[in-house]
Amino acid sequence: MNTFQLSCFLAVAEHLNFARAAEELHVTQPAVTQQIHSLEKELGATLFQRTTRKVSLTAEGLAFLSDAQQIQALTHRALDRFAHPQDQPFVPFSLGSVFHLHLLWLAPALRLLREELPSLHPMLQVAGGPYLQQLLEEGSLEGVLGFALPARRKSGISFQEVRRAPMVCLLPEGHPLASRESLSLEDLSGQRLVLFDPSKPIPITTGAMSQMLGARTPAELYFAQSPEAMAALVQAGYGAGFLPDVFPPWGCGCARVPLRGMEPASLRLYYRARQASAPLKALLRILRECDSRPKLRETMGKHRDI
Repeated sequence: MNTFQLSCFLAVAEHLNFARAAEELHVTQPAVTQQIHSLEKELGATLFQRTTRKVSLTAEGLAFLSDAQQIQALTHRALDRFAHPQDQPFVPFSLGSVFHLHLLWLAPALRLLREELPSLHPMLQVAGGPYLQQLLEEGSLEGVLGFALPARRKSGISFQEVRRAPMVCLLPEGHPLASRESLSLEDLSGQRLVLFDPSKPIPITTGAMSQMLGARTPAELYFAQSPEAMAALVQAGYGAGFLPDVFPPWGCGCARVPLRGMEPASLRLYYRARQASAPLKALLRILRECDSRPKLRETMGKHRDI
């Protein structure tokens, strides 16, 4: 199917007359007829009912009409865009994240990126880790923000660590341990736990997870799909939660207490090393320079209370 075939189809559908369609397109009537025959053969459907007296759209033709109009409109839009590149209103830039709150953490860096690249048009997506990794490898995303993506050989995916976040414990306000300066896993013995769902890319090592689980029974464990879900369960009194200190406060009525003896979580920005766009390279540079930008460091740094 090509654009000329679509133009012929739409002209005949409008005039219901091959001669008038040819006149509108400034071609001969046999040329229009040939294009319609080729299109019908490609689609495997008869688009027009022809008699010696009139031309009418078949049911298949009516069904195809709306699609053809949309395809032609999109084609014209694309051609206009490339014909006048200086008039493009934005430069697309797509990022993905497993958690909504990671994107809030990234917002100060995106603001600096906007100052450098005013025409940038970020498109942010939240989805599961395997799906985001697939989109990244296919080129549908330029970067994915997350703790850990499954390693795949020859995927061409690299990453830059953008935050090394210490682990904190979520506790309901008023909990006896909520006023502590810090906690150890031993301090939480006897407490029920709220943990990230193991199906999510989690920032906790296998050893640390085993240490947390200890001798607890399944009845003493609850699992959450997101930080917000974890905070809701903690606030409701189901147990103590564990988070990396990289999620901005969102007013959930929980206290956040630093945990001792746990390895910090590595928040990473994954990208295709050989196909990194200019906006992505600029974002990586801004994140590397975070420590030299006091306001950005303060905004993207630690938060003690949620």
